[in-house]
Amino acid sequence: MTSTVLIRSIFYKLKQYKIAVIGCGIFFALLFFFYVRHNRPVYTAKATVFPLSTQSENSISTSALNGILGIEGNSKSFSGDAAINIVELTLSRNVRQKVALTRLPQFDNKTITELIADDLNAHASFWENTIKIPADSEAIASLGGELLSEDITAKMSKNGVLEIYFSSSDKKLITPITNVFIEKLSQFYIDLKISKALADYYFTIKKIDSLQDMLTQVDKKAVVLQNTTYFTPSDRLEYGLPKENLSMEKSRILRQRDLSVNNREEATWRLQKATPIISVLDKPTEPFIMVKTSSVIFGIIGFFAGCFICTLFLISGLIYTYAKSEIYKSVFGDEPELPLTL
Repeated sequence: MTSTVLIRSIFYKLKQYKIAVIGCGIFFALLFFFYVRHNRPVYTAKATVFPLSTQSENSISTSALNGILGIEGNSKSFSGDAAINIVELTLSRNVRQKVALTRLPQFDNKTITELIADDLNAHASFWENTIKIPADSEAIASLGGELLSEDITAKMSKNGVLEIYFSSSDKKLITPITNVFIEKLSQFYIDLKISKALADYYFTIKKIDSLQDMLTQVDKKAVVLQNTTYFTPSDRLEYGLPKENLSMEKSRILRQRDLSVNNREEATWRLQKATPIISVLDKPTEPFIMVKTSSVIFGIIGFFAGCFICTLFLISGLIYTYAKSEIYKSVFGDEPELPLTL
């Protein structure tokens, strides 16, 4: 069987069953069309947030605090806030699970996990498994975090503004869930600032107590030295030098204590300033970005796919006969007498 005979046989076969090929294409076109038409559009909300506190603002507040206290110079014992990638924080499992456990009063006080699962179950196809809500809160948080991971994206703009995109097929859930994301991000940084300020505050308190104990020890040494050298001549170096050293050590400890007091007041100032540090620039409200797959395009794709599948089924016997003939000829050299079935 030559390639010319194969092509001629395929042509005759398709001409004979052209109605079946077209019918199969129409069937798949309708199947794809109604499947895509059944799918709901996906709405996406965009929210942009930016930080309210900057490094320059922190320095200004510290300078103002020093001016109120009458202390010159800035404290050097505190490091800046921990540098955390805001995009990674937004997409992290920790934030997603906190959002998933949040209850929305406007939706019968249900958790976000329950709302998303109910929406997916209500519009699930017959072959899709329904999502069951577990009873354990940790399992609910884990389930909600997985569901939210497919719907939330974040990126930084060229101007350094965070852009949050949340997508859902239910328009009623988009705005409240996006607002919860922004709230959890803000609360994370508030908790971080409070923890840092408390750690600095307790550290300076311990340091002040330690320096005060050192001052007490220096005073005791000075009293003992004064009592033991009371009748000694003051111009003798071996008697005056220990007193000078004690005086210098006391002055040094006093300076360290004053600086620690400054640090304590600054830590208290930072603790009092633990306010929301991000604000919403563009709120996640309507109009949303709507994305819906074109049913017409998928219908056309389905038509060609159906025609191709039907054609492949019809000519599979011819291709098998041709392949068998070629294999026999390559092994034995003579082409066998194979019947050609049209």
